[in-house]
Amino acid sequence: MSDTPETLHLGQNSPLPASPDEANLDYVPNPRRGSLYCVRFTAPEFTSLCPVTGQPDFAHIVIDYAPDETIVESKSLKLYLASFRNHAGFHEDVTVGIGHRLRGEMQPKWLRIGGYWFPRGGIPIDVFWQTGPVPDGLWVPDQGVAPYRGRG
Repeated sequence: MSDTPETLHLGQNSPLPASPDEANLDYVPNPRRGSLYCVRFTAPEFTSLCPVTGQPDFAHIVIDYAPDETIVESKSLKLYLASFRNHAGFHEDVTVGIGHRLRGEMQPKWLRIGGYWFPRGGIPIDVFWQTGPVPDGLWVPDQGVAPYRGRG
C-alpha cells in the first residue's frame, strides 16, 4: 500500500483541461500540519484571453499560501493554470477567481495572489488579492516581481 494519497494527476498522463471549470485540482494531506509555513507557486508565463478582443494576455502570477489541513498538488495546479490559455476573462476576474477557487477548495490558513499583467494598450494592470491579514509569525517574502518600467 502506498503512502501517496490517490490523486487524479500525480503519476498519471493528464491531458490539458479545456477550461478552468473543467480542471480538477488535487489536494493532499499537509505533511507538516500544525506548522506555520508559506508555500509559493510562481507562473511567469501565464496566459489567458482578452474577453473583448480575443487577443492573448500574459501575466506573471505568484500564489503564496499558509496550508492548514491540505496542500495543493503542484501538477494539478499547473494544469489548472494552463487551462486559462483559451479562457476569456478580465485580468481582475482571472486573478481573483484563481484565489477564490484555491481558498474555497483548500481552506488554507492564509492565501494571497499577485497577478502582474503585461501591458496591453500601454497600461500594465497588476491585481492583488488575499484572504486577510498575514498570520502572526508567518514569514512571507516579497513576491519579487518588479513594477513594470517600460523601455525607459
